[in-house]
Amino acid sequence: MDNPTDSGTPLPQPRATLEVWCELQCPDCHHAQTDLRALRERYGDALEIRLRHFPLEKHQHAYAAAQAFEEAYEQGKGEEYAEAVLARTGELTARGETLLIEVARELSLDAEEFETALIDGRHLLAVDADQAEGKAIGVTGTPAYVIDGQRLDGGKSQEGLRERIEEIADRLLGR
Repeated sequence: MDNPTDSGTPLPQPRATLEVWCELQCPDCHHAQTDLRALRERYGDALEIRLRHFPLEKHQHAYAAAQAFEEAYEQGKGEEYAEAVLARTGELTARGETLLIEVARELSLDAEEFETALIDGRHLLAVDADQAEGKAIGVTGTPAYVIDGQRLDGGKSQEGLRERIEEIADRLLGR
């Protein structure tokens, strides 16, 4: 059998996935963005950070925000949209869907398509599926993280979570 490196094609880099159970009206999820930015900087493409929806009933606009994120993702700016909305959680509480559309415009997304998506519910199944999966694995609040089958809850405190995620990611990535 030939050595794959002899063909001149580089071997694929190992990847790990960090699922972040989040809701875009959650102040704790806003604070978690600092850790997520640090993880992106440290691991780059080797660690896929995947946002999963877990809208909480206590946040009136969280479900609409999750649907809006899905539309932003389809338009190619999911991560930027999530960060922009999370930076304005208090404003989202006061302004609701108006803010969601405003953020879409600020990011040069198709705001009319956002409005239509929120009306026609095209992203409801994706949000519901994430929430159901989260409940099935024991997520009760946000943010919560899953890496290598381990759930780490950050709703009460982010303290030490990034370090624990880094330990697991380093092991998975052979670092």
